[in-house]
Amino acid sequence: MTATSTVTVLGAGSWGTALAAQVARLGHDTCLWGRDPATVEAINGRRENPRYLPGVALPAGLRATADFEAAVGAASMLLVVMPSHAFTETLHRLAPLRPGGCGVAWATKGFEPGTGRFLHEVAGEKLGPEVPLAIVTGPSFAKEVAQGLPTAVTVHSDSADFAQQVAERLHSPAFRAYTGTDMLGAELGGAMKNVLAVATGVADGMGLGLNARAGLITRGLSEMLRLGGALGARPETLMGLAGVGDLVLTCTGDLSRNRRLGLALGRGQSLAEAVAAIGQVVESVQTADEVMRQAEAHGIDLPISRQVQRVLHGEITPVEGLKELLAREQKPEYPESLLRES
Repeated sequence: MTATSTVTVLGAGSWGTALAAQVARLGHDTCLWGRDPATVEAINGRRENPRYLPGVALPAGLRATADFEAAVGAASMLLVVMPSHAFTETLHRLAPLRPGGCGVAWATKGFEPGTGRFLHEVAGEKLGPEVPLAIVTGPSFAKEVAQGLPTAVTVHSDSADFAQQVAERLHSPAFRAYTGTDMLGAELGGAMKNVLAVATGVADGMGLGLNARAGLITRGLSEMLRLGGALGARPETLMGLAGVGDLVLTCTGDLSRNRRLGLALGRGQSLAEAVAAIGQVVESVQTADEVMRQAEAHGIDLPISRQVQRVLHGEITPVEGLKELLAREQKPEYPESLLRES
Protein backbone atom coordinates (compact mmCIF):
# COMPACT_ATOMS: atom_id res chain seq x y z
CA MET A 1 0.00 0.00 0.00
CA THR A 2 1.02 3.63 -0.27
CA ALA A 3 2.60 5.54 2.60
CA THR A 4 -0.59 7.58 2.97
CA SER A 5 -2.41 4.64 4.59
CA THR A 6 0.25 3.06 6.79
CA VAL A 7 0.06 2.89 10.59
CA THR A 8 3.55 2.42 12.03
CA VAL A 9 3.89 1.05 15.55
CA LEU A 10 7.25 1.70 17.22
CA GLY A 11 8.09 -0.98 19.76
CA ALA A 12 7.79 -4.74 19.30
CA GLY A 13 7.29 -5.65 22.94
CA SER A 14 4.10 -7.31 24.11
CA TRP A 15 1.92 -4.19 24.03
CA GLY A 16 3.30 -2.81 20.78
CA THR A 17 2.85 -6.17 19.08
CA ALA A 18 -0.69 -6.53 20.42
CA LEU A 19 -1.75 -3.09 19.21
CA ALA A 20 -0.12 -3.62 15.82
CA ALA A 21 -2.01 -6.91 15.52
CA GLN A 22 -5.28 -5.15 16.37
CA VAL A 23 -4.72 -2.51 13.68
CA ALA A 24 -3.72 -5.14 11.11
CA ARG A 25 -6.77 -7.30 11.87
CA LEU A 26 -8.95 -4.38 10.79
CA GLY A 27 -7.32 -4.34 7.36
CA HIS A 28 -5.07 -1.30 7.82
CA ASP A 29 -1.58 -1.48 6.35
CA THR A 30 0.50 -1.95 9.49
CA CYS A 31 4.25 -1.76 10.06
CA LEU A 32 5.78 -2.81 13.39
CA TRP A 33 9.30 -1.64 14.17
CA GLY A 34 11.47 -3.59 16.60
CA ARG A 35 15.12 -3.40 17.65
CA ASP A 36 15.74 -7.15 17.62
CA PRO A 37 16.23 -8.65 14.13
CA ALA A 38 15.41 -12.14 15.42
CA THR A 39 12.02 -10.97 16.72
CA VAL A 40 11.33 -9.19 13.43
CA GLU A 41 12.19 -12.34 11.50
CA ALA A 42 9.91 -14.46 13.70
CA ILE A 43 6.98 -12.07 13.27
CA ASN A 44 7.36 -12.01 9.49
CA GLY A 45 8.15 -15.69 9.08
CA ARG A 46 6.27 -17.55 11.80
CA ARG A 47 3.60 -14.93 12.58
CA GLU A 48 4.62 -14.97 16.25
CA ASN A 49 6.52 -12.82 18.73
CA PRO A 50 8.21 -15.68 20.61
CA ARG A 51 9.73 -13.53 23.35
CA TYR A 52 6.77 -11.41 24.40
CA LEU A 53 3.66 -13.22 23.09
CA PRO A 54 4.67 -16.86 22.63
CA GLY A 55 2.00 -19.05 21.09
CA VAL A 56 -0.20 -16.13 19.97
CA ALA A 57 -0.82 -16.14 16.21
CA LEU A 58 -0.36 -12.75 14.57
CA PRO A 59 -2.37 -11.61 11.51
CA ALA A 60 -0.89 -11.99 8.05
CA GLY A 61 -1.32 -8.26 7.34
CA LEU A 62 1.19 -7.31 10.04
CA ARG A 63 4.73 -6.78 8.76
CA ALA A 64 7.73 -6.06 10.94
CA THR A 65 11.03 -4.30 10.29
CA ALA A 66 14.21 -3.37 12.14
CA ASP A 67 14.71 -0.33 9.87
CA PHE A 68 13.65 2.65 11.96
CA GLU A 69 14.00 5.25 9.21
CA ALA A 70 11.95 3.23 6.74
CA ALA A 71 9.24 2.48 9.30
CA VAL A 72 8.80 6.12 10.29
CA GLY A 73 9.15 7.44 6.76
CA ALA A 74 6.31 5.22 5.50
CA ALA A 75 3.81 6.26 8.17
CA SER A 76 0.62 8.23 7.88
CA MET A 77 0.12 7.71 11.63
CA LEU A 78 2.70 6.82 14.28
CA LEU A 79 1.95 4.88 17.46
CA VAL A 80 4.83 4.86 19.96
CA VAL A 81 4.77 1.90 22.36
CA MET A 82 8.06 2.14 24.22
CA PRO A 83 8.85 2.13 27.97
CA SER A 84 8.71 5.60 29.50
CA HIS A 85 12.49 5.72 29.93
CA ALA A 86 12.91 5.38 26.14
CA PHE A 87 10.07 7.73 25.16
CA THR A 88 12.06 10.97 24.88
CA GLU A 89 14.85 9.35 22.90
CA THR A 90 12.36 7.75 20.51
CA LEU A 91 10.61 11.06 19.82
CA HIS A 92 13.94 12.81 19.32
CA ARG A 93 14.87 10.17 16.78
CA LEU A 94 11.59 10.16 14.88
CA ALA A 95 11.07 13.94 14.77
CA PRO A 96 13.23 14.65 11.67
CA LEU A 97 11.91 11.55 9.87
CA ARG A 98 8.18 12.07 10.44
CA PRO A 99 6.28 12.70 7.18
CA GLY A 100 4.32 15.94 6.96
CA GLY A 101 0.80 15.59 8.30
CA CYS A 102 1.63 12.44 10.26
CA GLY A 103 0.17 12.55 13.76
CA VAL A 104 1.82 10.83 16.73
CA ALA A 105 0.02 8.77 19.36
CA TRP A 106 1.49 6.67 22.14
CA ALA A 107 0.49 3.85 24.45
CA THR A 108 3.33 4.48 26.91
CA LYS A 109 2.43 4.90 30.58
CA GLY A 110 4.54 6.86 33.04
CA PHE A 111 6.43 10.13 33.33
CA GLU A 112 9.70 11.29 31.84
CA PRO A 113 12.30 9.90 34.27
CA GLY A 114 14.30 12.54 36.10
CA THR A 115 11.98 15.45 35.34
CA GLY A 116 8.52 14.11 36.19
CA ARG A 117 7.10 15.72 33.07
CA PHE A 118 3.99 14.25 31.51
CA LEU A 119 4.65 12.56 28.19
CA HIS A 120 2.36 14.93 26.29
CA GLU A 121 4.60 17.77 27.50
CA VAL A 122 7.66 15.94 26.20
CA ALA A 123 5.96 15.23 22.88
CA GLY A 124 4.86 18.83 22.46
CA GLU A 125 8.41 20.04 23.03
CA LYS A 126 10.05 17.49 20.74
CA LEU A 127 7.55 17.62 17.88
CA GLY A 128 6.17 21.14 17.97
CA PRO A 129 2.64 22.53 18.33
CA GLU A 130 1.57 21.71 14.77
CA VAL A 131 1.80 17.92 15.22
CA PRO A 132 -1.43 16.28 16.45
CA LEU A 133 -0.83 14.15 19.56
CA ALA A 134 -2.85 11.48 21.38
CA ILE A 135 -2.53 8.90 24.14
CA VAL A 136 -4.06 5.41 24.03
CA THR A 137 -4.71 4.08 27.51
CA GLY A 138 -7.10 2.03 29.64
CA PRO A 139 -7.49 -1.47 31.15
CA SER A 140 -5.82 -3.67 28.56
CA PHE A 141 -3.47 -6.61 29.00
CA ALA A 142 -1.42 -7.15 25.85
CA LYS A 143 -1.91 -10.91 25.74
CA GLU A 144 -5.70 -10.64 25.79
CA VAL A 145 -5.71 -7.93 23.11
CA ALA A 146 -3.44 -10.06 20.90
CA GLN A 147 -5.81 -12.99 21.40
CA GLY A 148 -8.78 -10.87 20.31
CA LEU A 149 -10.55 -10.94 23.69
CA PRO A 150 -12.98 -8.09 24.49
CA THR A 151 -11.23 -4.89 25.56
CA ALA A 152 -12.10 -1.21 26.05
CA VAL A 153 -9.59 1.64 25.87
CA THR A 154 -9.77 5.41 25.56
CA VAL A 155 -7.92 7.79 23.25
CA HIS A 156 -7.31 11.31 24.56
CA SER A 157 -6.05 14.24 22.52
CA ASP A 158 -6.22 18.03 22.45
CA SER A 159 -7.53 17.49 18.91
CA ALA A 160 -10.91 15.78 18.84
CA ASP A 161 -10.36 15.00 15.15
CA PHE A 162 -7.06 13.22 15.77
CA ALA A 163 -8.47 11.29 18.74
CA GLN A 164 -11.21 10.07 16.43
CA GLN A 165 -8.72 9.10 13.73
CA VAL A 166 -6.66 7.03 16.18
CA ALA A 167 -9.76 5.42 17.66
CA GLU A 168 -11.02 4.45 14.21
CA ARG A 169 -7.77 2.60 13.47
CA LEU A 170 -8.31 0.52 16.63
CA HIS A 171 -12.06 0.20 17.12
CA SER A 172 -13.81 -3.13 16.48
CA PRO A 173 -16.61 -5.15 18.10
CA ALA A 174 -14.05 -6.81 20.41
CA PHE A 175 -11.91 -3.70 20.95
CA ARG A 176 -13.91 -0.63 21.86
CA ALA A 177 -11.99 2.64 21.56
CA TYR A 178 -13.58 5.66 23.24
CA THR A 179 -12.29 9.24 22.93
CA GLY A 180 -11.64 12.20 25.21
CA THR A 181 -9.71 15.44 25.46
CA ASP A 182 -8.06 15.21 28.91
CA MET A 183 -4.52 14.13 28.11
CA LEU A 184 -3.16 15.04 31.55
CA GLY A 185 -5.82 13.05 33.39
CA ALA A 186 -5.46 10.06 31.08
CA GLU A 187 -1.69 10.01 31.57
CA LEU A 188 -1.92 10.45 35.33
CA GLY A 189 -4.28 7.49 35.69
CA GLY A 190 -2.09 5.28 33.52
CA ALA A 191 1.00 6.14 35.55
CA MET A 192 -0.37 6.06 39.10
CA LYS A 193 -2.14 2.72 38.73
CA ASN A 194 1.25 1.02 38.34
CA VAL A 195 2.40 2.33 41.73
CA LEU A 196 -0.83 1.35 43.45
CA ALA A 197 -0.73 -2.13 41.90
CA VAL A 198 2.52 -2.74 43.75
CA ALA A 199 0.74 -1.97 47.03
CA THR A 200 -2.11 -4.41 46.37
CA GLY A 201 0.36 -7.01 45.16
CA VAL A 202 2.34 -6.67 48.39
CA ALA A 203 -0.83 -7.09 50.46
CA ASP A 204 -1.84 -10.20 48.50
CA GLY A 205 1.70 -11.57 48.71
CA MET A 206 1.51 -11.19 52.48
CA GLY A 207 -1.84 -13.02 52.51
CA LEU A 208 -3.81 -10.10 53.97
CA GLY A 209 -7.07 -11.01 52.24
CA LEU A 210 -9.60 -9.55 49.84
CA ASN A 211 -10.81 -6.86 52.26
CA ALA A 212 -7.34 -5.35 52.37
CA ARG A 213 -7.05 -5.47 48.59
CA ALA A 214 -10.38 -3.65 48.12
CA GLY A 215 -9.41 -1.06 50.71
CA LEU A 216 -6.08 -0.34 49.05
CA ILE A 217 -7.67 -0.01 45.60
CA THR A 218 -10.31 2.41 46.92
CA ARG A 219 -7.90 4.51 48.96
CA GLY A 220 -5.49 4.42 46.03
CA LEU A 221 -8.21 5.87 43.82
CA SER A 222 -8.64 8.63 46.40
CA GLU A 223 -4.92 9.43 46.05
CA MET A 224 -5.31 9.54 42.28
CA LEU A 225 -8.24 11.94 42.55
CA ARG A 226 -6.47 14.22 45.04
CA LEU A 227 -3.35 14.54 42.92
CA GLY A 228 -5.42 14.82 39.76
CA GLY A 229 -7.41 17.67 41.27
CA ALA A 230 -4.23 19.57 42.09
CA LEU A 231 -2.85 19.07 38.59
CA GLY A 232 -6.05 19.98 36.75
CA ALA A 233 -7.20 16.53 35.63
CA ARG A 234 -10.92 16.01 35.14
CA PRO A 235 -12.51 13.76 37.79
CA GLU A 236 -14.56 11.92 35.15
CA THR A 237 -11.35 10.90 33.38
CA LEU A 238 -10.00 9.31 36.54
CA MET A 239 -13.35 7.65 37.23
CA GLY A 240 -13.33 6.15 33.73
CA LEU A 241 -11.24 3.70 31.72
CA ALA A 242 -7.99 5.66 32.08
CA GLY A 243 -8.28 5.80 35.86
CA VAL A 244 -10.40 3.40 37.87
CA GLY A 245 -10.67 0.93 34.98
CA ASP A 246 -6.94 0.57 34.57
CA LEU A 247 -6.45 0.67 38.34
CA VAL A 248 -8.78 -2.26 39.02
CA LEU A 249 -7.27 -4.38 36.24
CA THR A 250 -3.67 -3.75 37.21
CA CYS A 251 -4.30 -4.27 40.92
CA THR A 252 -6.16 -7.57 40.49
CA GLY A 253 -4.85 -9.23 37.32
CA ASP A 254 -1.77 -11.44 37.55
CA LEU A 255 -0.75 -10.51 34.00
CA SER A 256 0.27 -7.14 35.49
CA ARG A 257 4.04 -6.86 35.92
CA ASN A 258 3.58 -4.28 38.67
CA ARG A 259 1.19 -6.49 40.62
CA ARG A 260 3.61 -9.42 40.23
CA LEU A 261 6.40 -7.23 41.57
CA GLY A 262 4.31 -6.48 44.65
CA LEU A 263 3.42 -10.14 45.10
CA ALA A 264 7.11 -11.08 45.06
CA LEU A 265 8.04 -8.33 47.53
CA GLY A 266 5.17 -9.35 49.82
CA ARG A 267 6.45 -12.92 49.79
CA GLY A 268 9.91 -11.79 50.87
CA GLN A 269 11.84 -11.59 47.61
CA SER A 270 14.25 -8.72 47.01
CA LEU A 271 13.53 -6.07 44.40
CA ALA A 272 16.38 -7.31 42.20
CA GLU A 273 15.14 -10.91 42.38
CA ALA A 274 11.58 -9.88 41.58
CA VAL A 275 12.49 -7.71 38.57
CA ALA A 276 14.82 -10.41 37.22
CA ALA A 277 12.08 -13.03 37.48
CA ILE A 278 9.58 -10.81 35.64
CA GLY A 279 12.10 -10.27 32.84
CA GLN A 280 10.52 -7.07 31.45
CA VAL A 281 10.46 -3.38 32.33
CA VAL A 282 8.44 -2.74 35.50
CA GLU A 283 7.31 0.88 35.20
CA SER A 284 6.42 1.38 38.87
CA VAL A 285 10.07 1.35 39.98
CA GLN A 286 10.64 4.74 38.30
CA THR A 287 7.07 5.99 38.32
CA ALA A 288 6.82 5.97 42.13
CA ASP A 289 9.53 8.62 42.31
CA GLU A 290 7.81 10.79 39.71
CA VAL A 291 4.39 10.49 41.36
CA MET A 292 5.86 11.62 44.66
CA ARG A 293 7.74 14.44 42.94
CA GLN A 294 4.39 15.73 41.63
CA ALA A 295 2.71 15.24 45.01
CA GLU A 296 5.40 17.08 46.96
CA ALA A 297 5.41 19.96 44.47
CA HIS A 298 1.67 20.45 45.05
CA GLY A 299 1.57 19.64 48.78
CA ILE A 300 -0.58 16.51 48.35
CA ASP A 301 -0.42 13.67 50.90
CA LEU A 302 -0.26 10.26 49.21
CA PRO A 303 0.44 7.74 51.99
CA ILE A 304 0.08 4.56 49.92
CA SER A 305 2.22 5.84 47.05
CA ARG A 306 4.81 7.14 49.52
CA GLN A 307 5.12 3.76 51.25
CA VAL A 308 5.48 2.01 47.89
CA GLN A 309 8.29 4.40 46.98
CA ARG A 310 10.06 3.72 50.29
CA VAL A 311 9.72 -0.05 49.86
CA LEU A 312 11.08 0.11 46.31
CA HIS A 313 14.06 2.13 47.53
CA GLY A 314 14.74 -0.37 50.31
CA GLU A 315 14.12 2.23 53.04
CA ILE A 316 11.52 0.03 54.75
CA THR A 317 10.22 -3.51 54.42
CA PRO A 318 6.68 -4.24 53.22
CA VAL A 319 5.74 -5.21 56.79
CA GLU A 320 7.01 -1.88 58.12
CA GLY A 321 5.16 0.01 55.40
CA LEU A 322 1.92 -1.78 56.27
CA LYS A 323 2.31 -1.00 59.96
CA GLU A 324 2.78 2.68 59.21
CA LEU A 325 -0.33 2.78 57.01
CA LEU A 326 -2.44 1.05 59.66
CA ALA A 327 -1.15 3.40 62.37
CA ARG A 328 -2.44 6.52 60.60
CA GLU A 329 -5.03 8.53 62.53
CA GLN A 330 -8.76 8.16 61.94
CA LYS A 331 -10.25 10.81 59.63
CA PRO A 332 -13.12 11.49 57.16
CA GLU A 333 -13.05 9.34 54.03
CA TYR A 334 -12.97 12.31 51.64
CA PRO A 335 -11.35 15.74 52.07
CA GLU A 336 -13.60 18.78 52.03
CA SER A 337 -12.51 19.71 48.50
CA LEU A 338 -13.72 16.42 47.00
CA LEU A 339 -16.98 16.62 48.92
CA ARG A 340 -17.67 20.09 47.55
CA GLU A 341 -16.85 19.02 43.98
CA SER A 342 -19.24 16.06 44.16
